[in-house]
Amino acid sequence: MPRPIVIAPSILSADFASLGAEVRAIEDAGADWVHYDVMDGHFVPNLTIGPGVAAAIRPHVKTKIDTHLMISPADPYLDEFAEAGCDTITIHAEAGPHLHRSLQHIRKLGKRAGVAINPGTPPDVVDYVLNLVDLILVMTVNPGFGGQAFIPETVAKIEAIRAKVGHRDIDIEVDGGITPETAPLVVAAGANALVAGSFVFQGGPSAYAANIAAIRRAAQAAAKR
Repeated sequence: MPRPIVIAPSILSADFASLGAEVRAIEDAGADWVHYDVMDGHFVPNLTIGPGVAAAIRPHVKTKIDTHLMISPADPYLDEFAEAGCDTITIHAEAGPHLHRSLQHIRKLGKRAGVAINPGTPPDVVDYVLNLVDLILVMTVNPGFGGQAFIPETVAKIEAIRAKVGHRDIDIEVDGGITPETAPLVVAAGANALVAGSFVFQGGPSAYAANIAAIRRAAQAAAKR
């Protein structure tokens, strides 16, 4: 059976002055998860938010906080993000020397463990951790900034990841340039969880439901083919 389509708006594109209201608004508009992007100004050329903000929005989130750590090293902060209430904690394969150990630790914390790979990273990097992950995040832009254009070459990588996952209980997530035009490409390639920031948040709260629905319709149509 195909996995259900998940829409996870990235609050990197939200109004940071009203994050509590923003996460409530996107959930009311149909979001399945709240995607939480963490950047350190070192692993990626941008600086965003940390575990304290995750803890602050946790009471406002009814679904799941899907946390993407674009930081290096990640290990010293895993406990803090778990304590903040993050449900999935995804780390980059490129961000540290001991991916296996890091994923084990996330699992020991009682959280879903994810591994992310950059556009230039080959899919083989996940081969020896498939038994430790609940989610594989394929970056369809270079991480660091929202609003970037989708990289078409990443579609083949999604297909390769899908083949590796097989029948395992693993979500394949994509992040970067997701719109109603690109959603069918990644879903047809095997993805089921779609992160979208700029497209979802354009137009303000009154447009969130229509924006999320547009991505979901396009994705579900591709899933049925």
